[in-house]
Amino acid sequence: MIDKLKQSFTNFKPYINTFEIPYIYSVLIPILEIDNNLHILFQVRSKNLKSQPNEISFPGGKFEDTDITFEKTAIRETCEELGIDEKNIDIICPLNIFVAPFNMIINPFLGEIKDFESININKDEVDHIFLVPLNFFINNEPSTYKTQVNIIPDKNFPYHLIPSGENYKFKTGTYDVLFYEYKDYIIWGITAKILKNFVDSYKKRK
Repeated sequence: MIDKLKQSFTNFKPYINTFEIPYIYSVLIPILEIDNNLHILFQVRSKNLKSQPNEISFPGGKFEDTDITFEKTAIRETCEELGIDEKNIDIICPLNIFVAPFNMIINPFLGEIKDFESININKDEVDHIFLVPLNFFINNEPSTYKTQVNIIPDKNFPYHLIPSGENYKFKTGTYDVLFYEYKDYIIWGITAKILKNFVDSYKKRK
């Protein structure tokens, strides 16, 4: 019996426990080299989208089974949103996985867009794009504001199955919300957290 168990886990690749997490995404942090300076590309989402209209984000979207890998999701979504060919994207590396406290996991990738002039944005999804010098984020820390994360059980929660019943003390926590201000743009939320994690990682390796 133990041999069968071992065999079944031979090629097992561990990942974050995704039980009851329906939203798994991939995004690309697009890097461009212009005049010997590195820039990060951001997109402003179309005002007609149902989810987060007019917000600033990285190219990306939900993982589909046909993608096979999270990297493929980032590439596919970037091609769809920026209107570029896959050959124009050079994936540099995966970055730290982001786990949000609201049923969402995001797999970020760092990648180079080799030809800026070939970008032809999909207006159904993207209002416009803009570039920010990487040095801006290296030299400027975001503003940070704390929010509270609490567990609020449903009305039918089985308190009788746990110690202390309705008096059980659930763990609570805090969730930092970050804001970068660049000219007339506000880069905040999940995009800002993924961005800061990348910038901090890069600064340690420079």
